[in-house]
Amino acid sequence: MKRYLSFFCFFLLLFNGVKAQGLLENKEEIFTHQDTLRGSITPERAWWDVKQYRLDIKVNPADSIISGSNTICYQVLKPSNRMQIDLQKPMEIYKVTQDGKELKYTRDGNAFFIQLKAPQNVGENKELIVFYGGKPKIAVNPPWDGGITWKKDANGNPFIASTCQGLGASVWWPNKDHMYDEVDDMLISVNVPKDLTDVSNGRLQSVIDLKDGTRTFNWYVSNPINNYGVNINIGDYLSFSEVYKGEKGDLDCDYYVLRDNLDKAKTHFKEVPRMLKAFEHWFGPYPFYEDSYKLVEAPYLGMEHQSSVTYGNGYQNGYLGSDRSESGWGLKFDYIIVHESGHEWFANNITYKDIADMWIHESFTCYSENLFVEYYYGKEAGAEYVRGQRNEIENKSQMIGQYDVNREGADLYNKGANILHMLRQIVNDDEKWRSILRGLNSTFYHQTVTTKQIEDYLSQQIGLDLKSFFDQYLRDIRIPTFEYKVQGNNLEYRWVNCVPDFNMPVKVTLNGKEQWINPQAEWIVMLKTPKNLKLEVDKNFYVNVVKSN
Repeated sequence: MKRYLSFFCFFLLLFNGVKAQGLLENKEEIFTHQDTLRGSITPERAWWDVKQYRLDIKVNPADSIISGSNTICYQVLKPSNRMQIDLQKPMEIYKVTQDGKELKYTRDGNAFFIQLKAPQNVGENKELIVFYGGKPKIAVNPPWDGGITWKKDANGNPFIASTCQGLGASVWWPNKDHMYDEVDDMLISVNVPKDLTDVSNGRLQSVIDLKDGTRTFNWYVSNPINNYGVNINIGDYLSFSEVYKGEKGDLDCDYYVLRDNLDKAKTHFKEVPRMLKAFEHWFGPYPFYEDSYKLVEAPYLGMEHQSSVTYGNGYQNGYLGSDRSESGWGLKFDYIIVHESGHEWFANNITYKDIADMWIHESFTCYSENLFVEYYYGKEAGAEYVRGQRNEIENKSQMIGQYDVNREGADLYNKGANILHMLRQIVNDDEKWRSILRGLNSTFYHQTVTTKQIEDYLSQQIGLDLKSFFDQYLRDIRIPTFEYKVQGNNLEYRWVNCVPDFNMPVKVTLNGKEQWINPQAEWIVMLKTPKNLKLEVDKNFYVNVVKSN
């Protein structure tokens, strides 16, 4: 019995060791009731469509408390009397009212379930007001581990900002905290000490000075906006502006920077019109002309908050001064300005319904860096940049995350950029590829989408069944291998280390001559190939190559 018990203990230790190394993380991760409440379209969310938020808050740097109210305007889709509103601990809801009457509610972790009194008739537009407050979670490592950042600038002034992608906007304000339902427009009113400025999303409507020595900044967002894109930035800001002559006319560009950085920002932020010119060429018009473009200095690296992009890259090129691609081209531009602004097209214009599909945001935006390089330095420079990004691909977990539990996948950036770069090779027509990218932004303009919608669109526009391609690169961690051998005068080739029916066409060079071939899972024979055959697979394809005997 001891022998079998010892073996069993050894097996458990081995299993746990493997799990600890992350090799089983996709299969073994355990999700909780709270994960489901946060990540799924619960019955208490599904029956109503959010139309407008009117967020009215006071931010007090002295005690790190945020308090105020959110008026939630919604349309009834089907009858119900129970509504889910999300607000994360340690924040508290103090009162909820509708039609002037106070409503009862219960709390289940970070979800509040509100019992409505008035009839909720299909098609009606209703509103309720949520009063709340508390000390929100302090950001540990923003923007990746977010919350509210409470810092001071070099002159001792408060320097405050929000970051909440993944974590959820409900970390600092109450809302329907799921990405599938974007609000149509939003009012954001932020009260701060009189010597500070708040910069949020959209356009500044007014600044009201109050007798208590505070000021309220009123911002209006006229376009749909996702929850995590809503932000506050509070500091001793100075601003300057310019007008960019874009595809849809005049685009107001406003810059908010700390007082000591005004002069350097006026020089360094010349990157913005260069970015806009390149991205409007590739993706179509900037999606939020009505709300302007803003670049706002923040006490962390940066984030893609809609029409209020935040910046903390130290007024230098590269990613904190380094080239992530190791190609040299990454030092030709400011990574944060280019990457975070690219999200205005992919994240803010086209937004995932479920964070499991986060690759849609990060892959296209990472790829936008390559297109920026190409626009200014040539096609081969852009290709060198995106190929250089392969050095950070891990291939440990699939790119699609877990649905309905608020969990993203892995390798979303660099692998995703190389996937799109391969698709461009397959299209083999630069203008057609550009029209596909622009078409994405017009077809899914201001919409939330699924991976299937993006896959179907690309397959249709490219004219190929790309199911096995996406299964391989989004849902599998293996790099497909092009295997070939020469038998006499015949060349034989196939795909291995891949999903069943993987059939991606690939460009090769045979003795210096380029041509396209269509490998399958079974050996394909090319007859009468030249003697002393030299074969090279185009390096723009993210594949392995093996010559067998």
